[in-house]
Amino acid sequence: MSRAVLQPSQQKLAEKLTILNDRGLGMLTRIYNIKKACGDPKAKPSYLIDRNLESAVKFIVRKFPAVETRNNNQQLAQLQKEKSEILKNLALYYFTFVDVMEFKDHVCELLNTIDACQVFFDITVNFDLTKNYLDLVVTYTTLMMLLSRIEERKAIIGLYNYAHEMTHGASDREYPRLGQMIVDYENPLKKMMEEFVPHGKSLSDALVSLQMVYPRRNLSADQWRNAQLLSLISAPSTMLNPAQSDTMPCEYLSLDTMEKWIVCKSYCISSVLCRGSMHRERRKFLRSALKELATVLADQPGLLGPKALFVFMALSFARDEIIWLLRHADNIQKKSTDDFIDKHIAELIFYMEELRAHVRKYGPVMQRYYVQYLSGFDAVVLNELVQNLSVCPEDESIIMSSFVNTMTSLRVKQVEDGEVFDFRGMRLDWFRLQAYTSVSKASLGISDHRELGKMMNTIIFHTKMVDSLVEMLVETSDLSIFCFYSRAFEKMFQQCLELPSQSRYSICFPLLCTHFMSCTHELCPEERHHIGDRSLSLCNMFLDEMAKQARNLITDICTEQCTLSDQLLPKHCAKTISQAVNKKSKKQTGKKGEPEREKPGVESMRKNRLLVTNLDKLHTALSELCFSINYVPNMVVWEHTFTPREYLTSHLEIRFTKSIVGMTMYNQATQEIAKPSELLTSVRAYMTVLQSIENYVQIDITRVFNNVLLQQTQHLDSHGEPTITSLYTNWYLETLLRQVSNGHIAYFPAMKAFVNLPTENELTFNAEEYSDISEMRSLSELLGPYGMKFLSESLMWHISSQVAELKKLVVENVEVLTQMRTSFDKPDHMAALFKRLTSVDSVLKRMTIIGVILSFRSLAQEALRDVLSCHIPFLVSSVEDFKDHIPRETDMKVAMNVYELSSAAGLPCEIDPALVVALSSQKSENISPEEEYKIACLLMVFVAVSLPTLASNVMSQYSPAIEGHCNNIHCLAKAINQIAAALFTIHKGSIEDRLKEFLALASSSLLKIGQETDKTTTRNRESVYLLLDMIVQESPFLTMDLLESCFPYVLLRNAYHAVYKQSVSASA
Repeated sequence: MSRAVLQPSQQKLAEKLTILNDRGLGMLTRIYNIKKACGDPKAKPSYLIDRNLESAVKFIVRKFPAVETRNNNQQLAQLQKEKSEILKNLALYYFTFVDVMEFKDHVCELLNTIDACQVFFDITVNFDLTKNYLDLVVTYTTLMMLLSRIEERKAIIGLYNYAHEMTHGASDREYPRLGQMIVDYENPLKKMMEEFVPHGKSLSDALVSLQMVYPRRNLSADQWRNAQLLSLISAPSTMLNPAQSDTMPCEYLSLDTMEKWIVCKSYCISSVLCRGSMHRERRKFLRSALKELATVLADQPGLLGPKALFVFMALSFARDEIIWLLRHADNIQKKSTDDFIDKHIAELIFYMEELRAHVRKYGPVMQRYYVQYLSGFDAVVLNELVQNLSVCPEDESIIMSSFVNTMTSLRVKQVEDGEVFDFRGMRLDWFRLQAYTSVSKASLGISDHRELGKMMNTIIFHTKMVDSLVEMLVETSDLSIFCFYSRAFEKMFQQCLELPSQSRYSICFPLLCTHFMSCTHELCPEERHHIGDRSLSLCNMFLDEMAKQARNLITDICTEQCTLSDQLLPKHCAKTISQAVNKKSKKQTGKKGEPEREKPGVESMRKNRLLVTNLDKLHTALSELCFSINYVPNMVVWEHTFTPREYLTSHLEIRFTKSIVGMTMYNQATQEIAKPSELLTSVRAYMTVLQSIENYVQIDITRVFNNVLLQQTQHLDSHGEPTITSLYTNWYLETLLRQVSNGHIAYFPAMKAFVNLPTENELTFNAEEYSDISEMRSLSELLGPYGMKFLSESLMWHISSQVAELKKLVVENVEVLTQMRTSFDKPDHMAALFKRLTSVDSVLKRMTIIGVILSFRSLAQEALRDVLSCHIPFLVSSVEDFKDHIPRETDMKVAMNVYELSSAAGLPCEIDPALVVALSSQKSENISPEEEYKIACLLMVFVAVSLPTLASNVMSQYSPAIEGHCNNIHCLAKAINQIAAALFTIHKGSIEDRLKEFLALASSSLLKIGQETDKTTTRNRESVYLLLDMIVQESPFLTMDLLESCFPYVLLRNAYHAVYKQSVSASA
């Protein structure tokens, strides 16, 4: 055949091989998606499972590829109704099969052309031509075999064609050939064996050329080890020498790819079946080799220039072993299970990712090296080779001259300026040149100039190091195959987390999800969403599981530390003190031989370094896992950015929140709760552990504290769950203060605490242990100003409900109280009016309850002030100074704003802003402001005239030891003052005038009981007298001079003398 007929440049072998290989991959992707859809009942075309079309489908498949529409109207009647929908919905499937047929035609034509041209194939010389030829054969073979495995192919093609004929009156023009192809490839292996007989010589030549490459790549781990493969430090003197080979692209050619090429050979099949142990040893070797390589390159990234070949060889070798293991994961032989389960696979993948990261990070370093290499060495050597060619046709001469010129023009400054390089045209020209020089009658035969081929292959590798590093990484280390092995992928991840020594490499699994999109193809855009969603869900799941595992480890460490902190609580020192006292007094207590209690801190004493505690193991496991979480700041998966540290932060916030609430140990049934001081100790121990996490991971733990602890100062957290603020507020109101109302607990001003009273039914808790100064300060530390404000608002709500009831009692007695208000100087008339009053005891009891609540709030406010004075002393002093210097003539609204600020800082105020707000909300629409004001005045009258009745109560006796009364009536002083201040602030009345009126009425009423002779009525007269002194001492609006004008001080002095004398005699 003449050169004119089969001129290489006119056949465009290089272009056709490039295009058909790319299209073949696209067709494989589309056919695979059709097969997958047909195998899924949810994604399967509805016409294939429609019962109404079942008989028609069976008929079409039975007659396929024949078309008979005339005599089968009954079977095809339903098809007639849905023909338009069938044409619309099955078009994508049908024309995909048509595309496969056209692809087959083009492949067969190209293979025939190659045979006719008697193309020379040698993987070591014309690498691109040989590789693309073999790839095309494998792609074509795979495609036809996959096509034959779609069981519904006849039904889909037949349904579409019948619908087409019913619509247009004739079969689709492609249908006869397509139908025949489907029938021909019923047995694809047999058909292709016949089909490839003419192509046997070309295919054999190409495969035989692998005999120099395949055996060298298929060595055992011992042979690799003896050759010190991939080692940079085995020969220090040659460390800077460039890694060279006559067959550069073959060095990192995938073993998996080569095995696909030669899979028909019997020796290859037999070797695959029984080499699990060999692959296991290879993986073991590669783990150490890649670790060494990654470590050296991290320290000396400049070596990426001369040793780039080693990096890509390492990546390719490792990927081959991982893919082999993955494909055999579901076909494990029972006798050699260990060979097919590798618990250390994560380590190998991690070192691959580390090498990939080095290449991406130090790409400019490699560019600088190879730009100089191409211009300073490659261009010179290639020019000499071209000059020494005996024959060089014009076309070939032009191409090779352009190679030399392109390389000679390269400068390092281009790299420094960030110029984008593109050598794709040069590589395609070399591909074309391979095609021109590989045909049988080429003037310049590459088979006669092997040195030129090998040199150009090396140059092509060097150009890829300049402009195609990302593509090289995909070519040598892409593991997107994991996308199709989800079960094995997840199993490997779980094995990695379960093994503490491997958990540091667990980040490689989310990183692999970044590979998935590289397996998509533009010919199958619908697959992008499926694979993208899978990559996102898997990445999210992996990062979430890693964070959960770290969170669980941190929680276990926190539990251990909380236990150790608990040992230091004051309650545990009693036994130690008791033992010391007994030892000093030489008293022998307890059983002989009783072991001495270990003191806190013993766990830190180590007799030897081999002793490993549970806490040591937890810290080790945590440090390993945190290394993985901290390995990358973020990763991009399908245009979504994932931040591993944020997963940990989120889980820590959730767990910290649950732990704080859990550590309160609140039991709603028994109303038990942890003491604030103990909870604070546990929270601080927890926070200390969390702060130490910053040593492992670069996260802002302060942000976690702020988010969690600020939420705990609110009634509900961001998830709508109860917080420690709501739990403690509920407990103090519903448990402690309720027991005070029931008479089981009293407020002791001398101790500034609530104390249990001796009763028949002992309480389950000791009130003092929850309300003394240290506990209230701990509560303030935990709840903070916001939480304490919520506590105050809750207390005020209870007070407002009591005031509402008091107002109702006033309304019931309004006439009598109105008369009493103006008759306090008429003793007989007052006595008569008093007898007409109802619910006197109820008024005093409710006022006492209000006083108790206000006393508790006073403790809470004082504790808050103490805590804030430690944390923000300058700010607190400024607020205090501001409050103390409000001019008396200041507008009340402005003054209330200052009081609100002061109250938030825990400072006491003349008028309680929280109480004013609570009582303001009670204003009734049906009652005029004047009437409201009158009720407020009469309430104070009611309380004043009721005080004498307290003297008859046995429990009203004043105790100097506690500076109060056991029935809490000393709390009336606070209640009267603060209720009066709040009510008359709301109604814009004079607080001082109203309290003077109250004092006059109270004094008059109490002086009357001095004249009583009934001992029962005057049992605790002196104790009740003292209430007047307490009211004046508590009030910022009343003075002792005013009291002296109403109530002789001599009576107060005598009263104090009497109660102290009575107290001494009672104790004696």
